[in-house]
This record gives sequence, C-alpha cells and structure tokens, in this order.
Amino acid sequence: MSPMIILCLFIPLIGTTLGSAMVFFLKKEINPKLQKILMGFASGVMIAASIWSLLQPAIDHYEKGDFRAWLVPAIGFLIGVGFLLLLDYVIPHIHINKGEEGVKTNKIGKTAKMMFAVTLHNVPEGLAVGVVISSALTHNINESAMLALAIGIAIQNFPEGAIISMPLKEEGMSKFKAFLLGFLSGVVEPIASLFALLLTGVANVVLPYALAFAAGAMIYVVVEELIPEANEGPHSNLATIGLAIGFVIMMVLDVALS
Repeated sequence: MSPMIILCLFIPLIGTTLGSAMVFFLKKEINPKLQKILMGFASGVMIAASIWSLLQPAIDHYEKGDFRAWLVPAIGFLIGVGFLLLLDYVIPHIHINKGEEGVKTNKIGKTAKMMFAVTLHNVPEGLAVGVVISSALTHNINESAMLALAIGIAIQNFPEGAIISMPLKEEGMSKFKAFLLGFLSGVVEPIASLFALLLTGVANVVLPYALAFAAGAMIYVVVEELIPEANEGPHSNLATIGLAIGFVIMMVLDVALS
C-alpha cells in the first residue's frame, strides 16, 4: 500500500483531530462565518466527488450501451440514500446549538448525543474514502482526486470535532478529555475506509455498487446536514461561495488531471 493511500485513509481523522484540538486554543466556538465557508467548501467538494469520483467511475465500469451502466449506479445511489434515511429514522439528528421549541436542554446530554450522531454519519464518509481508494488502485480514478476527496471530508470534519470538544470544556470537563472525545468521534472513519477497501478488493463486481452507494450517502449528508446548517442565520452567501469554490476545485482535480 502506497504512502499516498495510507495518508488518504487518515486525512479525515486528522481533520476531526485538529477541530477537537481547538479546545486548547480557543476560548469560544469557531467563528460562525468561517464555519459557514468551511461547510460550504466541504459540500462543494463532496458533491463534485460524488459525481466524478464515484458515480462516473461506476458508470464507466461497464461498456457503452450496457444497461448496467445506468441501472447499477441508480440502484447503488438509492440504496446509499435509503441507508442514511434509515439511520436518521432510527437515530434522529441532534443539533448542538438548538433546544427543542426554544427550551434549554442539558448541554452535556446534547453533546453526548451529538458525538454519537457525528460518529454515525462519519461511517458513510469513511466508506466513501475506502471505495475511492479502491477505485484509484484499479486505475478508475487518479490519486489527485482521491486526495482531494479525503481533504474535503477532513475540512468538513474540522468544525465537527470542535462542536463536540468545545461545549464539553465549557461545562467543566478537562481540555484533554474533551479533546479525546472529539478525536474518538472520528476514529470510525479510517475503520470504515479499511472495511470498504477490503470489501471492494475482494470482488470487482461489488465496486460499481459501492461507488454509487457512497455517492448516495455523501449527497444525503450534504443535503440533510451541511447545506441546511451552513445556511442558518445571516451570511448564508458565504456558504454558497465556499460551495462554488469547493465544487470547482474538485471538478478540476477530477476532470483536468484524470
């Protein structure tokens, strides 16, 4: 396994770790404007990656004219979306800055639930990285696109690490313990990546389904989580600008360097 692939396995976790480490440097939470830009940028990267790094290789896996070129990506994509829908039904979202109907809720309890929710939705992102690495190993995409996707997910993970560790510190937990809990929420990503990498490496027939599944899961996360949160409150245009920049950068890496 090349150093680049090993790096891509752990880049998303590095993003979570750096975000959690903000507990040592910041007295307050990340600037809301910066958070909007980061979420928008990550959304753009993940949307572009879903198209060119995941769906397009799934389509190109089959010869032109083969009905599976559209059927398999469609099935895999819908299963990916359906899987995240099921998780949302079983485990409702917890947003750290909101109480229900304006009622204050216990922040420690909310943060514990938020950590669980973040950890859970890190799973499909980890799967996506693993599937893209597998696709790069089979030369369906280039390593630059693989690296860009990993970096995009890491950028998204940065504020997630902070929104777990910062409230815990504010409630009296030690900085190190708050950091450790934020870090642990991201550990699931390289584990999920290795699982996806092993699964797609066993049977080539699984790869197009896995690529499309990862695309559906990532689009769901973007639409359900990132874009709504990035557009809350004032300065939502910053998220739009970040999304456009992230989308273009990922598109250039996927298309121009392929």
